[in-house]
Amino acid sequence: MAQDAVRSRNVSIRFACQLFVVSESCYRYQPQLNEENEVIADWLLRITDSQRNWGFGLCFLYLRNVKGFRFNHKRVYWIYCELSLNMRIKPKKRLKRDKPEPLAVPESSNECWLMDFMHDQLSDGRSVRLLNIIDDFNREALAIEVDFSLPASRVVRTLEQLIEWRGKPTAIRCDNGPEYTSNTLISWACKHDIQINFIQPGNPQQNAYIERYNRTVRYDWLGQHLFTSLDELQHYATQWQWFYNNERPNMALNGFTPMQHIQRQPDSTYDLR
Repeated sequence: MAQDAVRSRNVSIRFACQLFVVSESCYRYQPQLNEENEVIADWLLRITDSQRNWGFGLCFLYLRNVKGFRFNHKRVYWIYCELSLNMRIKPKKRLKRDKPEPLAVPESSNECWLMDFMHDQLSDGRSVRLLNIIDDFNREALAIEVDFSLPASRVVRTLEQLIEWRGKPTAIRCDNGPEYTSNTLISWACKHDIQINFIQPGNPQQNAYIERYNRTVRYDWLGQHLFTSLDELQHYATQWQWFYNNERPNMALNGFTPMQHIQRQPDSTYDLR
């Protein structure tokens, strides 16, 4: 108001400040750009450009925990809002439901693996399937297998490859799909003394961690790109799997990545090479 009075009414700065009870130092103050603010803005633009599904929380955790910056969250959020990067908040529907039984979290790796299928299409319309396998302990992505068809024999082959790399799990939790209930997988699990835990039909919440991981796969990259071939899709899935394990903060792990979560365990003997 004081600046408008000086410009349009042709009054002195001192009189305008006295009239609107504003100090002259406040009137003459010019904000100075901070170099760190430019660095923060540059990082936020780069992150949101490559990860369109990330909100402020994941962006800040990525800067703090993965990249090691010590910026204050209020400062980062202010710049985030100034750049108009805010994501629209979709209101949630209120559903009345009974309190579900809490999911048990293992105390170490290889206690329980989770696996589930996803479906998508190539750019020419051909349907493809993805087999996702994660570790229940630290949500580490163990495998993303891609093909037009993934029968039980292919599931067994993928599990055997993981066992050679990671060791044998105590149990595997999955739904009641025909690939999981087939004699091929059941006999293989009995031979290797691995327990198959089937969820109840129509209750995907009993395997909530892999369902939440599927959502991340869908919204972070699978639903944002068109792939022309299986090789291209598998190559991108492998690259994203490494990014998910090593650089993507996980809210369920207090903002740390799955690999950082392993390193923070006091008696961890996991090979991080």
